[in-house]
Amino acid sequence: MDGLAQAEQVSAPRGGAGAPAPIIRLRGVSKAYKDVVAVDRVDLDIAHGAFFTLLGPSGSGKTTALRLIAGFERPDQGRIELGGKDVTDFPPFARNVNTVFQDYALFPHMTVAENIAYGLEAQGVPCKEIAPRVEDALRMVRLEAYGARKPAQLSGGQRQRVALARAIVNRPAVLLLDEPLGALDLKLRQEMQSELKRIQTAVGLTFLYVTHDQEEALTMSDRIAIFNQGRIIQTGTPGEIYEKPANEFVAGFVGMSNILVRGGKRLLLRPEKIRIAPQGAVLSEPGLHVEEGRLVETHYVGMFTRYRVALKDDTVITVVRQNSDLAAGPVREGAGATVTVAWRPDSLTELA
Repeated sequence: MDGLAQAEQVSAPRGGAGAPAPIIRLRGVSKAYKDVVAVDRVDLDIAHGAFFTLLGPSGSGKTTALRLIAGFERPDQGRIELGGKDVTDFPPFARNVNTVFQDYALFPHMTVAENIAYGLEAQGVPCKEIAPRVEDALRMVRLEAYGARKPAQLSGGQRQRVALARAIVNRPAVLLLDEPLGALDLKLRQEMQSELKRIQTAVGLTFLYVTHDQEEALTMSDRIAIFNQGRIIQTGTPGEIYEKPANEFVAGFVGMSNILVRGGKRLLLRPEKIRIAPQGAVLSEPGLHVEEGRLVETHYVGMFTRYRVALKDDTVITVVRQNSDLAAGPVREGAGATVTVAWRPDSLTELA
C-alpha cells in the first residue's frame, strides 16, 4: 500500500506555537431534532494520523457527531473545521472524508475490483492510474485474489474489508467509520479490530470511529471521547479513560466497576484489582487492605471466574480472577460461604 501511504505524507496545517493544527476541530457544535438535543455544544480536537473513537451508549450523540463531520447533517450552531478550513456549510462531496458503514453498501452487480474502482472513476482519475490503485488497496486489506468475485461470494468480514478498501483508495484526509463491525460475530469482530488498526497504522490516515463497544474502543484507539446525553464527558487515552474515569458514568460504562463509599468519598475499585481466597487464607503481601465477605454468586467464564461478594457493610462487589491464578488457593465454596478479599489502597480512584 506504498502509494496510499505516500499520498498521506503531506504537511499538516500548523497551530499555535508551531504545533500541528487538528485535522478535525469542532467548536460549540449543537444539533437538535425537535425537542431532542442530540449533540450539545461539543468541542473536540482530533490530531492528524490518530485512531480516535467516539464511544457511548445508544442515543448519546456519537453517531450524530460523526454525521455532522461527514456533512450528512448540518449543525444548528457551532463550527466544524477539516484541515484548518471551516466546512460547516460544505456538502458531503466537498469534504475530504469518506465513510464506512455497518451495512457495507457495496454494489451487488459489480465485482470487488469494480466496487473499489467506482469512486476513482467518479472522481475522473485517469484510467491508467485506476488499476494500480485498486490492486494497491486490495493488497492492503489482504484480498489480492478476490478482485473478480462478487460481494455475494464473500464472507461478512471480507465484504467489510472491501468497503474499507473502497473508502481508502480515494485517499481521504479522514476516514469515518460508523460501527462498521456491528454485524459481525464476536470472533470475526475481534480479528477485524486488529486488521483495522494495522491498516490505519500502515496508511497513516486519521480514523474517526464510532462504537458503543468499550472493548473495541480500548483495543484500537489512540484517544477516546466518551459521549453521554449529547455531551463529551471525558477525552483521553484508553489507559486514562479506564484507570482514571472522570465520573461514575464513565467508570460504569467502560469496564466493570465497584463503587465503595469510604469516609464520605465514592471510590472506584476495578474487579481485576481485587484478590479473593477461601476464608482463613493468608494474604501476606505488605500493604494489602483485607476484608471478609459472603459469597453471593460464582460464574465460570472460561479464562476467568467472576465472583459477587457481599462485604460486611452490605456493599456487593464483583471480583474477577484468572483461572490460572491459583496462588491464593481455589475458591470453590457455594453461595453463602465466607471468603477473604483484599486490594491495594492505591487501586482505589476517587470519583468526582
